[in-house]
Amino acid sequence: MAEPRITNIVIAGGGTAGWMAAAALSRFLERGYRITLVESDAIGTVGVGEATIPQIHLFNAALGLDEREFLTATKGTIKLGIEFDGWLRPGHRYMHAFGVVGRALGIVPFHHYWLRARAAGDADEYGAYSFNETAARSGRFAKSDGRPSAIPDLTHAYHFDAGLYAAMLRRFAEARGVVRIEGEIGGFDQDGASGELTALKMKDGRRVEGQLFVDCTGFRGLLIGEAMGSAYQDWSDFLPCDRALAVPCERSNALRPYTQSLARPAGWQWRIPLQHRTGNGHVYCSSFTSDDDAAALLLANLDGAALDDPRPLHFTTGRRDAFWVGNCVALGLAAGFMEPLESTSIHLIQAGIARLIDYFPQGSIEPADRDQFNRLSIFEWERIRDFLVLHYSANQRSEPFWAACRELAIPDSLAAKIDLFRATGRIHREQEELFTEQGWAQVMLGQGIEPRGWHPLADLPASDELAAFLATLREGNRRKAAMLPAHDQFIDRMVTP
Repeated sequence: MAEPRITNIVIAGGGTAGWMAAAALSRFLERGYRITLVESDAIGTVGVGEATIPQIHLFNAALGLDEREFLTATKGTIKLGIEFDGWLRPGHRYMHAFGVVGRALGIVPFHHYWLRARAAGDADEYGAYSFNETAARSGRFAKSDGRPSAIPDLTHAYHFDAGLYAAMLRRFAEARGVVRIEGEIGGFDQDGASGELTALKMKDGRRVEGQLFVDCTGFRGLLIGEAMGSAYQDWSDFLPCDRALAVPCERSNALRPYTQSLARPAGWQWRIPLQHRTGNGHVYCSSFTSDDDAAALLLANLDGAALDDPRPLHFTTGRRDAFWVGNCVALGLAAGFMEPLESTSIHLIQAGIARLIDYFPQGSIEPADRDQFNRLSIFEWERIRDFLVLHYSANQRSEPFWAACRELAIPDSLAAKIDLFRATGRIHREQEELFTEQGWAQVMLGQGIEPRGWHPLADLPASDELAAFLATLREGNRRKAAMLPAHDQFIDRMVTP
């Protein structure tokens, strides 16, 4: 006899995570499912994540969201990459740009040819061979919208107001039958034999019953932590920043088509340009600076007048031991936290939703499905963690915080990547880890990790031919970027009044 199908899904908590889950589940579980989202207007959301990576296109496209409507509704702008200012040392900057860098010759990645040419004095900065970075630094953007064009499309993501995005997704989800219940969750009921959740208990006495529960209750992790007992792995030994301050300011005159990450004495500052304002924040380690000094530094380094007081956030970087326990799946901050250094917060929500749909139960929840979900999730979180640790561990700054970061132990998986790159310039991307070989190369080179050699096949082209090849790539990027409209003009044309 077939097991009864899971048809009653309860999402605990709203915000970006909750409404992304509601929108996606209502889109793909179209018939025979009941989806309820419980949230309280009295409980605020963190909402500091306003920058994304290109995978957001997959989520929006899966929902069928129109880009023009999306940019209009969320006050969004275009993002071509992230500039890291002062992370290696004061005065130095580099960009982790989306898209490809250069062009491979045969089977050997481009950066090996660049390493050889640079050693001979025949190469420009690595970023000069990225069309994305060239366009970003000139403040330009355009897309062909599928029409024939001599200029290739730029790989892009978005900056947007996370609260407005959640509101847009709420409208989408409610139009597809998601029921929102307003109120505060006071507790939960569990099956005495299995330990699985059976209902949310509201503070006003109501019960919200379900068969599958999605925990989007933020740092508290009410369901995944308190009910299901999934412990929290503390990664502070690798990533010691534990506080952040967020504040909006008036938008600057020019809308940069990239995120800025500026190193500060005890952490770093973000700048995220939106149509109506600039999002700013200061991520820092409380062992090396006070809250007052961190706030003063942030307010002294805004592009425009502050529009509010800095909002504090205390956090511990890390993740849940398991993301799916029993009949409860954690998303967003309930699953864990990694500072927004590489704009991965919204992606991790998106990835968790995609995995939940991939492993959605046919009948009762199969332990094998749940275990695979957790294995894939842990792998992704740990490889993203490694990428963030790389930025901190490889630095040449003199402040006590940065000196301490150089002395921290790093994960074995990251140490192996660095050792391989330093020895031979090779980068091995494992399975489906998020960041590509090109992304790893940009950050390792940007953070001053110098390979001792390059692939032997990179020695085959004649020196003058290689120099000419690189010059053609660089000048081609400049020429194509000069043909693009300013980013501000693109946004003005895209959004509706």
